[in-house]
Amino acid sequence: KSYARGVTILFRNEEESRDFHSAFEQWQNEDVTQGTHLPNGVISDVKSKFDNKIEPSSAKMYFHYYGQLLHQQNMLQDYVRTGTYYAAVIENRADFTGRVVVDVGAGSGILSLFAAQAGAKHVYAVEASEMAEYARKLIAGNPSLGQRITVIKGKVEEVELPEKADILISEPMGTLLVNERMLESYIIARDRFLVPKGKMFPSVGRIHMAPFSDEYLFVEIANKALFWQQQNYYGVDLTALHGSAFQGYFSQPVVDAFDPRLLVSPPMSHVIDFNEAKEEDLYEIDIPLKFVASVGTRVHGLACWFDVLFNGSTVQRWLTSAPGAPTTHWYQIRCVLSQPIYVMAGQEITGRLHMVAHNAQSYTIYLTLSAKMWGPGAEQGGIIQSSSCKLDLKEPYYRMSQPQPYITAQDQQPHQLLQPQDIPIHTDDLEEPKLLQQQLENSGAQLQ
Repeated sequence: KSYARGVTILFRNEEESRDFHSAFEQWQNEDVTQGTHLPNGVISDVKSKFDNKIEPSSAKMYFHYYGQLLHQQNMLQDYVRTGTYYAAVIENRADFTGRVVVDVGAGSGILSLFAAQAGAKHVYAVEASEMAEYARKLIAGNPSLGQRITVIKGKVEEVELPEKADILISEPMGTLLVNERMLESYIIARDRFLVPKGKMFPSVGRIHMAPFSDEYLFVEIANKALFWQQQNYYGVDLTALHGSAFQGYFSQPVVDAFDPRLLVSPPMSHVIDFNEAKEEDLYEIDIPLKFVASVGTRVHGLACWFDVLFNGSTVQRWLTSAPGAPTTHWYQIRCVLSQPIYVMAGQEITGRLHMVAHNAQSYTIYLTLSAKMWGPGAEQGGIIQSSSCKLDLKEPYYRMSQPQPYITAQDQQPHQLLQPQDIPIHTDDLEEPKLLQQQLENSGAQLQ
């Protein structure tokens, strides 16, 4: 249902009426529907795509988080991230000199300042959170650059700009590339503001995936549910919830930096071209998986990371969150199966990674990995073993370790794997309690 209310205002004379309407028009030009003051920009009064697809409580938390300087500092102190952006911009001055730039989700305004350093004619820094006010202060503190930068507080789905952009620059990546769903805003900004054949920094994103084997991680997650095996917790039997707790812990993607030698096969990639992708393409991402195992071992899940390309006219630069490369604040992400699968060297591993966007600015992940069991009859086709899991990218297990130093070529070849003897190989298809007990014995842990 919709409702409307009319108000009649009687003026004593024409001058009073004229003054009122003049003041009202000024208010319309300076304020937005919900009362946010925008001295540098105007927001349309039409409900945006962002509001239609994102839960208000999620948006409120999101903009509150990024409106705090401590979180901006965390990103600025990721020198791999910030240094790569700086190099990509400065090394491609020819793309920025004399051009109009839009910084999508400008945050502190650091990328806008980089663009101004590279000779941009004018930069529009669009930022929806309260960080816009800090960006204004930072930019004002650099007047030689700031005179060519305008900060506009608002969402890119809603703001109106006075001119089109020759270049979009943004840092829209989340964990697994797509978390927080800002890539969709980046694409909307492209459609709204970028001139035909304009440049995007970055222009391409790739999600890389490979199966991994990590006995210690598996046991660590499984052990978390041991609490619920207690039969006399202050006189209460908790075991009825053990199964739910066990599955609950395995529904969390693991965010950390891992050794690339844990990978069981070379990775495969899913490419997203930001120049061509449609916003709707990111609502649901379906990736068929196919790998060939390099070692015989137990596969505990799928490891993922991403990289993005800055396709400059002068220099091309990649920013990567790959294992073995200098660690970024994105780390890597691993989807761990509650039931590992067994593979032999040369065996094919198939499956599917299916990601569905939800209104909490993230994704539900559905993962399935399958392989044929070895043993008698395997040469005739064997038995398909399959394991699946459902995870919420919004609720990860942050298991971040210390940043890892860069591993040079002479130290390790790409995708070098653990030797088979380094990981226990289980040839029996054990039931869960027996399997867990054996894993605990292997790791030296004790059941309480």
